[in-house]
Amino acid sequence: MNKTTRNLAFKTAKSSLSKLFTLSLLLTVCIAARCKAQSTPQRSLLALSKSDHTLSIIDPVTLKVIAGVPVGSDPHEVIASADGKTAYVSIYGGGSLHELSVVDLVAQKALPALDTRPLMGPHGLTFAAGKVWFSAEGAKAVGRYDPATGKFDWAMGTGQDRTHMIYVTADGKQVYTTNVNSATVSILTDSPGKPAGPPPGPTPPAGAAPPPGFAPPARQEWGQTVIPVAKGSEGFDVSPDGRELWTAGAEDGNISVIDIAAKKVTATIDAKVTGANRLQFTPDGKRVLVTSLRTGDLFIFDAASHREIKRINTGRGAAGILVDDDGSRAFIGCTADNYVAVVDLKKLEVSGHIDIRGADGLAWAVMR
Repeated sequence: MNKTTRNLAFKTAKSSLSKLFTLSLLLTVCIAARCKAQSTPQRSLLALSKSDHTLSIIDPVTLKVIAGVPVGSDPHEVIASADGKTAYVSIYGGGSLHELSVVDLVAQKALPALDTRPLMGPHGLTFAAGKVWFSAEGAKAVGRYDPATGKFDWAMGTGQDRTHMIYVTADGKQVYTTNVNSATVSILTDSPGKPAGPPPGPTPPAGAAPPPGFAPPARQEWGQTVIPVAKGSEGFDVSPDGRELWTAGAEDGNISVIDIAAKKVTATIDAKVTGANRLQFTPDGKRVLVTSLRTGDLFIFDAASHREIKRINTGRGAAGILVDDDGSRAFIGCTADNYVAVVDLKKLEVSGHIDIRGADGLAWAVMR
């Protein structure tokens, strides 16, 4: 090999090594940046895509999607556990499916799904008293799953058509549901336990004292109150003070206000929210937000006067609602528009969008 050939070979090798080093460095930087960007923040916005069958984990500060995790077909609602580390997604299918998808929010991966059969058509979700509660539209019932034991440990029928959305008090003693096609709200109440009867074994002689420390076992008694409301009532919320339940009827656009203690409708608001889908109070309890699938509008009402404050168009169809903890923003799942609209509740205007195909169910996850 002559000198010219050696120099050419050396330059070629040097250039190749330099390119390889540069590519390696860029790859390292990209991987590091990607890992950093994908870390689940302490507080996350969760959004479901009906089209892509994914759960998106979103940074609520930057409004950037940092991860997407596959879930089952036809996902509708999502809720996070109290520690913010696990998400549960209802796989609905119009009442025909029977699955809760489970997502590890720390590792950002799907976990084995939960089969809810015979409780068909899980839809509404909430997390209370350490357990996952859900409506089962296809079974006209509500059910409960205990993550600690890995078992479904309670269910109760409503006997109503399309038991759809659900709210559970913090102590797990009252469950509220809307029954869309029956135009009713169910209030399920866990009554004080009553003696279940004499303990098993020989009956003690008449007049004999019970053994020391004896207490007859108690049985769980749940009662139901069914309250007629506006036609097509689906989305609802309970006021922060726990006194009122508001639900909006999709058919006539009326809002029914229920006094929870009295268990009756005390006001009907001619809100004209046709196509009403979801309803939520602001954290201070002063405003009520209602979305319309038919018009794409977000309606904002004063909770005290029952008057409309503002109507904001968010797109062609507005569905899921989630309000920021400080009441500064609302996130609206606009399914037909393939985005989550961000609404500034101080300026009362749309301030941004997050691209999610077929956006619907929304929830907060706060890691503790």
